Amino acid sequence: MKTLVTFILSGLLWASCAAAADPDHAGVRWQDLKPEQQEVLRKFEPRWSDLPLARQEQLARGSDRWLRMNPEQRQQAKQRFEHWQSLDPQQRREIRRRYQEFRSLPPDEQARIRQNFRRFKQLSPEQRQELRERFRQLPPEERQRLKEEWRHRQPQ
Repeated sequence: MKTLVTFILSGLLWASCAAAADPDHAGVRWQDLKPEQQEVLRKFEPRWSDLPLARQEQLARGSDRWLRMNPEQRQQAKQRFEHWQSLDPQQRREIRRRYQEFRSLPPDEQARIRQNFRRFKQLSPEQRQELRERFRQLPPEERQRLKEEWRHRQPQ
């Protein structure tokens, strides 16, 4: 389940940072950013006009989200970013692949996975660890069978 957490969080981080160039957008002028956003994005100022337009828009949206976060959320975001930075390129590719796989699922399936994840997070750390260990100790065929069963189970 820790892998799922990492997958989802890293995928979200990746999606918010991935540049998708769109020539129809004019980008965001530095002067049009709010002063608070300029402060958050200060290190980009010298090269702002050289950034791809889609990247400017993503950074502007990201700075806006950052400003709306409370201190605890900011700390969590920093930790997720540091974790992402610590991953090797192969791990990042795998997380991106799994995120795309998740995003390709029907919305009801995504909702079911999110609900199961919320239920998992409500368990105590000891219960989560016990569940992980029990799953790891299953034979590969049984783990695969359970995965398939979970995929087809409807949310309660």
